[in-house]
Amino acid sequence: MNPLSAPGHMGVDYEHRVDFDRLRTYRLDRAKDALKASGCGAFLLFDFYNIRYATSTWVGGALGDKMIRYALLIGDQDPVLWDFGSAVPHHKLHSNWVPSENHRPGFLGFRGAVAPTVGLMANAVTEIRGMLEDAGVADLPVGVDIVEPPFLFEMQKQGLNVADAQQSMLDARLIKSQDEIMLLNQACAMVDGVYQDITEALKPGIRENQIVALANNRLYEMGSDQVEAVNAISGERCNPHPHNFTDRLIRPGDQAFFDIIHSYNGYRTCYYRTFAVGSSTPAQRDAYARAREWMDRGIAGISAGAGTDEVAALLPKATEFGFPDEMAAFGLQFAHGLGLGLHERPIISRLNSMKEPVELQVGMVFALETYCPASDGYSAARIEEEIVITEDGPKVMTLFPAQELFVTNPC
Repeated sequence: MNPLSAPGHMGVDYEHRVDFDRLRTYRLDRAKDALKASGCGAFLLFDFYNIRYATSTWVGGALGDKMIRYALLIGDQDPVLWDFGSAVPHHKLHSNWVPSENHRPGFLGFRGAVAPTVGLMANAVTEIRGMLEDAGVADLPVGVDIVEPPFLFEMQKQGLNVADAQQSMLDARLIKSQDEIMLLNQACAMVDGVYQDITEALKPGIRENQIVALANNRLYEMGSDQVEAVNAISGERCNPHPHNFTDRLIRPGDQAFFDIIHSYNGYRTCYYRTFAVGSSTPAQRDAYARAREWMDRGIAGISAGAGTDEVAALLPKATEFGFPDEMAAFGLQFAHGLGLGLHERPIISRLNSMKEPVELQVGMVFALETYCPASDGYSAARIEEEIVITEDGPKVMTLFPAQELFVTNPC
């Protein structure tokens, strides 16, 4: 099979690379199609991944999750975006695929820091209701993805029928375009390089948080737009899995695993690798071999037309690796969609897929994760591969070697 393209960050005239106009059109068209299929008159979007998907605008960092940005999508009209005031003139200049008059200042109160009684939310709902009336859709449901309770109450108070838009938007984001796949693959290529740096640095005496700092520094140097999290877990912290990092010193013979979650042009990675520091024990090698076996078994079952229940059935049951039930073990043997969000569709696990299986399709991208505790009682192996379903079958995008336990800086 031909390799997936990860051509670099620059746009050039001598190769086909990411076509951002095509990307923006694809995403907005899918959002509009989702609206038409939903029975709603409009979608009101607060989820910042949905806003980016529909408007191709972004304000991240401290403002990204404060519920002050929102977008309204009505029929075939261009989206209207309410933004943090000072961002509006910038977007008018540099995000002109949204008409200038559709970039508007808005502020709802920093997740309750300004009390709803001030009236900011009431005024916003009145404005939105007027737009719905002008479009002739005020009597239809308004789909909302996520919302603060006072805003929801105000919508209901003003007579709007609120429906769930998150399901529709997640379905819209399910199938990735060629440009999205290229961006996801480029994000993986950046982490490939970071893992090379980690293997060179992973020696006794370095701390988990120093590895996290190294990964952050290298990713931002390479062009990451957000390092969402880096988990660094070593030694006795491997089992049970804490999903974080500390200032623990790495010691000789430790097993250590890392998860690097970042985004390039908004498209995320979730990418685990496990290492042994200087040397490895039979218990560590056995745990890794089992985690790899489960991973390869899962990948072998992935194809267009297969059901997510079929893939989930290939992963080990919770009781096979020391957990009482699937809820207690959730997140250790599963797959989750990747895109602008870290956890998109499909979610593949024994917890949910047996009840409501989904048919896998070409263009789906997800991360498959396995975890195996070691017989020594504290070590563990964690592997994650990102996979895109193509016409030729599944292709793995995470290319740092992971078939065998990688021993760093052998003693």
